Amino acid sequence: MAKPMFDAEALIAMFETATAQQGEQLRQAVTQTALTALQGRELTLKNLRATVKAVGDAASLGVARNTGAGVDPTALLDSAVAGLDAAVLKAVEANRVALQRLVQQGADLREKHLQKALDDLDKMEDTLFAALKKSAAGTGGGVAAAWGPVLERLQAGGTLSGVQASLTAEQVAEQMQAAMRSTRHASVRAAQALADSYTAMVSGVLIGLAEALQAAPATPPAAEAPARKTAARKRTA
Repeated sequence: MAKPMFDAEALIAMFETATAQQGEQLRQAVTQTALTALQGRELTLKNLRATVKAVGDAASLGVARNTGAGVDPTALLDSAVAGLDAAVLKAVEANRVALQRLVQQGADLREKHLQKALDDLDKMEDTLFAALKKSAAGTGGGVAAAWGPVLERLQAGGTLSGVQASLTAEQVAEQMQAAMRSTRHASVRAAQALADSYTAMVSGVLIGLAEALQAAPATPPAAEAPARKTAARKRTA
């Protein structure tokens, strides 16, 4: 087993001595163990896969050593898987918060790192399942047989983290599309406002010119000529 990122011996011992009534206790322990391991590393699919496999390996080893009366190995492994699913669900939530912050800051789907984050969300359930299959493949005897129905149910019914990851990816994509549409609409509204302002300005200038023309004297310059001729006759007489 590869060097784990947590106290593997403690987890092994817990599964080794677990009773049939400790399913919930095991689930919570696995969740906390996996989260502790993930919190100390960058949250990538690679690190998620390594964490899930390490925890799965520890659970398998503990189950293999558990010879308690009335203990169902499959039930113990179900508790381990449920705990890992809950931990991955927390990882999905962390991604959701980070992605929503990016949306609020104006990021959109054309940015590569954002598209990769959404793609990774969609791959989280597959990553969980693949890591658990590797843990199961590394066991033998009764534990290998106990993993069979666990993996079958997991593949048939999916995981809570997988469902939430898909929903999160869809919601974030929709939010970004809405933000992009809103930005485009804002640009169109700004352009329309500028056009209206220009139109109003032109209209104002035309009104001003019309008023100025209406206020000008109506007497034509040609009317002054007869008056000058009359004045000239008077001076001659």
